[in-house]
Amino acid sequence: MSEQVLTYYLYLSAFLFSAGIYVVLTKRSAIFVLIGVELMLNAANLVLASFSQFDPDLRGQVVAVFAVVLTVCEVSIALAILLNIYRKSKASNLDELTKLGNT
Repeated sequence: MSEQVLTYYLYLSAFLFSAGIYVVLTKRSAIFVLIGVELMLNAANLVLASFSQFDPDLRGQVVAVFAVVLTVCEVSIALAILLNIYRKSKASNLDELTKLGNT
């Protein structure tokens, strides 16, 4: 992989990370916040995978796969928590959820 192609991957990663930050900071729905966090994690994985092309042992790709596994675990736990909160309070808007025990 040439350095020019690496630059394009870094630009794409920066765009994905910026879009993730924008979604997290502007959206009120918990689902959209999770989507924004996923965008940021995927941007980091893209950087790891693109820089691992310069490493003969491909350690960056191993770390990226490990990060994907952790992301899947994080999403499953977060969705389970969100479903329980929605079942109890009938609200998915983060501004309406002031405490965990509200009904």
